[in-house]
Amino acid sequence: MGLEKEKSDTSIIMDEDEFNRSIEPILSKKGKVYTAAPDRDPNDINAHLKVGFEDVIAEPISTHSFDKVWIGSHAAFELVKFIFYRLLTTLLAVPMAFILGLVFGVLSCIHIWLVMPVIHSCMMLLPSIQVVWRSLTDMFITPFFHSMGKSLSFIQVKTTEN
Repeated sequence: MGLEKEKSDTSIIMDEDEFNRSIEPILSKKGKVYTAAPDRDPNDINAHLKVGFEDVIAEPISTHSFDKVWIGSHAAFELVKFIFYRLLTTLLAVPMAFILGLVFGVLSCIHIWLVMPVIHSCMMLLPSIQVVWRSLTDMFITPFFHSMGKSLSFIQVKTTEN
């Protein structure tokens, strides 16, 4: 068993329709069909973070760098973005999940055990408060507006043209 150093430049040129027809029986015979990765952002909350290299660095048609520079900078951008995202999520994901779980747990507890009972208690008291409020307004405010309305109803405004 010796080391063989062969260089092969083989390419297959196929029509796309023929390729699609030829691949189907192979996949169905194997029985292993890989499913797509689960969508971790099904509600598209972070659509603004789907940033590609072309979104950040774009060269107009009139100005182009060398192709190798463009390819290298694209590779560097994607690699650095990938590495730093993985590094930062490795360091921050679990502590942030813990803190946010704690915050949302406390907020849920406060909402369920304090805020909602107070709101329901106020809603139960409102009918009786409404009766008292209506009688107070009928006693003090309505006569004032009624008498003011009667006294102001005699005022007549006439406009004249010059």
